[in-house]
Amino acid sequence: MEMLKLQAPKIPSNLQEVSLIEEEELEYEQYFALRFIRDCSITTNRLDKVYFEKTIFRNVSFENITLKNVELTDVKFEKCDLANVDFSDAILHRVELKDCKLIGGNFSGAGFRNVFLDNCMANYASFGYSDSKQVKFKQCSLVNADFYESKFTNIEIDGCNIDQANFTGTSLNGLDLSSCSFESLIVSFENLEGCKVSADQAIGFARALGLLIKE
Repeated sequence: MEMLKLQAPKIPSNLQEVSLIEEEELEYEQYFALRFIRDCSITTNRLDKVYFEKTIFRNVSFENITLKNVELTDVKFEKCDLANVDFSDAILHRVELKDCKLIGGNFSGAGFRNVFLDNCMANYASFGYSDSKQVKFKQCSLVNADFYESKFTNIEIDGCNIDQANFTGTSLNGLDLSSCSFESLIVSFENLEGCKVSADQAIGFARALGLLIKE
């Protein structure tokens, strides 16, 4: 299988290191760049239309935050807690998330371009109605994740647990799921054409269609 080539975040080395962002700063500023934000919690309730560029977040906890319409360009998240954060209608361009907790995160309607999710826990995350191009999920847990009516272009899902993930209304043409683990998926069977699966996975799909497999 040809490896998906992604554009990595373009982040210079001369970042301003900070261990705290004041709530007032988040409320009144809309643009943040050239920051290395680490070892802190961000607890403000709502950040609307905030723009982060050339920024690294490391070991940062985002607690019950709404980040609707946030724009992230050349950004890295490392070992961050983003569980239940609302990223709906966000724009992510050249973004990496590594070893992050995304359980219950809301990415519905978001646009993903050159995004890499590596070893992330994203059970019950919502990606419904999102538009993804040049995106890779590697060794992620996507149990019960929702990709309802999503648009996929050049997507790679490698070694992930996608059990009970919902792909209803999403074309899986060109998607290779053979390295993934799942007991069952929620899919529209008319959208399975061109999806690559292992022999064992194919038997599971056949059984889901009501076919009797002769041993």
